Amino acid sequence: MEKNLHPSVEQFKQFVKRHPKMIKEVRHGKKTWKEFYEDWYLFGEEDEIWEPYKEAKEEGTSKSLMSKIVSSLKAIDVNDLEKHIGNFQEAISAIQSVIEQLQSGKQTHPHTAKQNQHPFSFRKD
Repeated sequence: MEKNLHPSVEQFKQFVKRHPKMIKEVRHGKKTWKEFYEDWYLFGEEDEIWEPYKEAKEEGTSKSLMSKIVSSLKAIDVNDLEKHIGNFQEAISAIQSVIEQLQSGKQTHPHTAKQNQHPFSFRKD
């Protein structure tokens, strides 16, 4: 079922794969494949007219970001990481104990305040 295509058509197909926004242009009726092929044949693959049709730059940025993250993870020293996690856990424990002390102080404080305001219990007749 597959036909033998002219080599230039095969090259154009590969070019389209690297410039996927061209497909959207054709589907939306803004340009035809014939127009794209003629421009490709006349201007070549390196012309600046193809810049808007290249893959989104965000994809390349996210791929490079992922590769940076992976290389950073490979460079992490596990022993240093364990030390940092231990220090972090100690800091959290200290904060929790301070919060517990403050909460227990607030709970006893209102009772003592009431007792100090009314040291004797008098009733009106």
